Amino acid sequence: MDEKIKIGISACLLGHNVRWDEENKQDRFITDTLGRYLEFVPVCPENECSLGTPRPALQLAGNPENPRLMNRKEKIDYTGQMISWSKKKLPELERQDLCGFIFKSKSPSCGMERIPVYQESGPAIKQGIGIFARQFMEAFPQIPTEDDGRLHDPKLRENFIETLFTLKRWRNVLAPKKQMKHLIDFHTQNKLLILSHNQKIYRQMGKLVGNGGTMAIEDLFEEYESLLLEALKLKTTVKKNINVLMHMMGYFKNHLSSEEKKELLTIIDSYANGTVPVIVPITIFNHYTRKYNQPYLRMQTYLHPHPVSLKLRNQA
Repeated sequence: MDEKIKIGISACLLGHNVRWDEENKQDRFITDTLGRYLEFVPVCPENECSLGTPRPALQLAGNPENPRLMNRKEKIDYTGQMISWSKKKLPELERQDLCGFIFKSKSPSCGMERIPVYQESGPAIKQGIGIFARQFMEAFPQIPTEDDGRLHDPKLRENFIETLFTLKRWRNVLAPKKQMKHLIDFHTQNKLLILSHNQKIYRQMGKLVGNGGTMAIEDLFEEYESLLLEALKLKTTVKKNINVLMHMMGYFKNHLSSEEKKELLTIIDSYANGTVPVIVPITIFNHYTRKYNQPYLRMQTYLHPHPVSLKLRNQA
């Protein structure tokens, strides 16, 4: 993909000194590694809603289901100010056509989950969602989101980044004009990728595309996108990947020698036992796909869903 993928991000993660103490929380993996492929739209809710920098530290307080954004010391309530700003900011972000958002973890404005909500008495309850993060996720439920803390988990990181690249490819399908041919091409290229996430949804999507000619094009594309994102929310597993690998092996039954088949099965077994990461069998399949010019597998995004340089499949 030549065009960078546009995502929103908490500005402090890019190194902007916008936190309450005029510091930042730059994440080098995000800026230096992902930055080669992503275009960032920075957002700092607390700074942009006129609280300024520096500012008193804030916290969530009250009911975890509907917390208040409070000044820690003076107990000033900024909830209304934050919500009012968010309502103006969200349409602006919608026009950016974002493919995702990376929030700052543990933030009372940007945290996605488990934010401490302080009580008048007793310990804080870690069930809160940052005020802006909640507004964003409710307004754009189809846009994938993560926070910098969760991105340290290899599986969550891989799944999020794979979703960004897949959603960008899907947006490219939508860009010129919604046509049945483009939908069929996209689905054909992403079949194995979808299968690696969920077999049931994979079958649903196949039926949807197969019956697509009977639906209004707008309804068809909307339902397809919904199923696509539902599938991508479900992480791949060793078992799911082995199912796809064995499925791909069938495409070489008339090409591989008995020794090559034995070697390939041994590598798949090593992956199943946790001896090697999934990149090892994937590399072998990419080799055979090129060697024997297998047309169906050559087009499958499962074999190259994101840049190899990100090393997302190098974990066992």
